Amino acid sequence: MLSSDATTASSLSARFEQLFGVRPRIFRAPGRVNLIGEHTDYNDGLVMPAAIGFHTWVAVSLRNDRILQVYSQQFGESIELTLGALSGPPRNHWSDFIRGVAAVLEIRGCTLSGANLLVDGRVPMGAGLSSSASLEVATALALLSASKAAVPPLDLAKLCQRAEHEYVGTLCGIMDQFIAIFGRSAQALMLDCRSLAYQALPIPADVRLVIANSMVRHELAAGEYNRRRADCEAGVKILQKTLPEVRALRDVTRSDLERHRSELPERIYRRCRHVISENTRVLDAAHALETGNLSGFGHLMSESHRSLRDDYEVSCRELDLLVEMASACDGVYGSRMTGGGFGGCTINLVESAQTHHFQARIVASYQKETGIKPDVYVCSATQGAGAWEESA
Repeated sequence: MLSSDATTASSLSARFEQLFGVRPRIFRAPGRVNLIGEHTDYNDGLVMPAAIGFHTWVAVSLRNDRILQVYSQQFGESIELTLGALSGPPRNHWSDFIRGVAAVLEIRGCTLSGANLLVDGRVPMGAGLSSSASLEVATALALLSASKAAVPPLDLAKLCQRAEHEYVGTLCGIMDQFIAIFGRSAQALMLDCRSLAYQALPIPADVRLVIANSMVRHELAAGEYNRRRADCEAGVKILQKTLPEVRALRDVTRSDLERHRSELPERIYRRCRHVISENTRVLDAAHALETGNLSGFGHLMSESHRSLRDDYEVSCRELDLLVEMASACDGVYGSRMTGGGFGGCTINLVESAQTHHFQARIVASYQKETGIKPDVYVCSATQGAGAWEESA
């Protein structure tokens, strides 16, 4: 009996042969969930993501011209891109991700060959599970394979981040692209977003990462994300007047912040307090995982959510409800919002034996309270991106 992944690969290959008449190579990259360390990445801080078993799949074959012919399963749409004519601002279209990745690879010095691409995105979109980075990384691997080119993994993460900045218009941190490439089975990674050094941390076999999707995405999310970045930058500029060694909030201690509190507007102070305290929580959470202290890890998740809700103000009623409901369930070590906020998902650390009960209770409780049926995904940490043949 074929596994679900093998079934996906087989179906994708058959569809590709229908469209393009040849058998493809297949690549995939995972989505991710961030266990703790939210809104710290663009402050040179610490994060703790894990790759999860939802993937973007890209099938590819070589062409003998300089055209990228791309078909999206999700959008039921085909686009054609000409290599060498990829420049231009974001077009607010799914093809911006493909165009951006191809463009930055060419700028890097990789002479790409034309290719046929079939994209099948299985990472839930708009849920904060990094469908974007998953698409970028899978596309990059497919294009490089077709062109018989290679880029070191860390450089590839940076290039995919650059593609999202310049061709999609999202000023994301490096975390999503990094974990899509470097993810490990049964492990989370504590990533230093300044040095890009990382530490693998064990996730015990008797717990699951359970993601509850609020099914809402409030319209102000994108604008508020940029405002939070601006608030952090404003805090750094003020603190640099008396602390010239500070390059980012990563360099500010809690005692530094309290000593200079009177110099900061109240809103800026609270934004800074979240980032600084969150970095400390990530370090404490890493120690908790290393020592098997899941209760301690869960407590830190709860503290993180409170800080995101009260100091950073990126939560919303639906996320708060999901966290409250999860905290009342048996077998739950901790719960918090994950991702940018204003909707999207919560991440819950749940005893494996309790996952079905948890899933049923959250769905029923949330639907009763909001009228919305949430999606609940039971996940384990998985391996990073690669060719399907290598990961099968």
